[in-house]
Amino acid sequence: MSTPIRVPVIVAKGVRPGPVVGLTAALHGNELNGIPLTHRLVLQEIQCQALHGIVVAVPVANVPGYLAQQRGFTDGTDLNRLMPGKKNGTTSQVYSYNLMTRLVKHFTHLIDLHTASKGRVNSLYVRANMQNSTTRHMARLQNPQIIVHNTSPDGSLRGAAMQQYNIPAITVEIGDPARFQKRFVKSAILGVTNILSHLKMVEDEHEVQDYDPVVCAKSYWIFTKGGGILNVLPDVNTWVRKGELIATLHNIFGQEEHRYFAPEDGIVVGKSVDPVCQSGCRILHLGVVSDHFPEGKIDDGHM
Repeated sequence: MSTPIRVPVIVAKGVRPGPVVGLTAALHGNELNGIPLTHRLVLQEIQCQALHGIVVAVPVANVPGYLAQQRGFTDGTDLNRLMPGKKNGTTSQVYSYNLMTRLVKHFTHLIDLHTASKGRVNSLYVRANMQNSTTRHMARLQNPQIIVHNTSPDGSLRGAAMQQYNIPAITVEIGDPARFQKRFVKSAILGVTNILSHLKMVEDEHEVQDYDPVVCAKSYWIFTKGGGILNVLPDVNTWVRKGELIATLHNIFGQEEHRYFAPEDGIVVGKSVDPVCQSGCRILHLGVVSDHFPEGKIDDGHM
């Protein structure tokens, strides 16, 4: 019908020059906690007459997915695996290309806001390349519960921003999908404000939480070897020890089929809460603390 897709953008433009910080939310259409964050930050917290630079907030980056209450685009593809898109490609590739060239390429810094996927829950955590001094500092300023060293998967918005345009970028995972969680949103706003303060865009003092984030040198998902009814035992943001029971799998008749144990010490970054499990479904996302960050490409298999 030749009807354009209109992506909402809220711009706070300061009266003095400075960086251009971009906030993108709902790139996965059912990951919603970033939406109230953009509203409150740009419409309530920021005073343009005292702002140095520009804050560009995209409350919903995946408009078709948001309207359909689904993670992917209209064709079901994951936009966060298609970046930087293609000028002449599929519908989702063209959409991704326009997001990058019309919006993201103009940022000096990017904060991409996400949540857990459907059927899972997350802590408040940041994924960032901790080998990069700028993104390492952005991650710490965000004051999350957990920081995971991650160089970003191929096709991600964060990865494309850094590789294509040399824009420092982090991903902030704000809790759970398809809901607004005021506590997590409030904490994430504080973190974004800390970054703006560090960049001398606002005059607020840096604020810190009552805890230091757990910094993980790597993380990975643990998967089932069969299907059934899954019960994941530990809560998010809690520690597990090597050999500790982390999940049980029962068949439909209630008989226990398998037990799963932690392969090493770590912290639960996120986990599955959907009991319906097919073979190879996710159990939990385990973060591992180490004294050094490994070199090269680091991907936690996050989807």
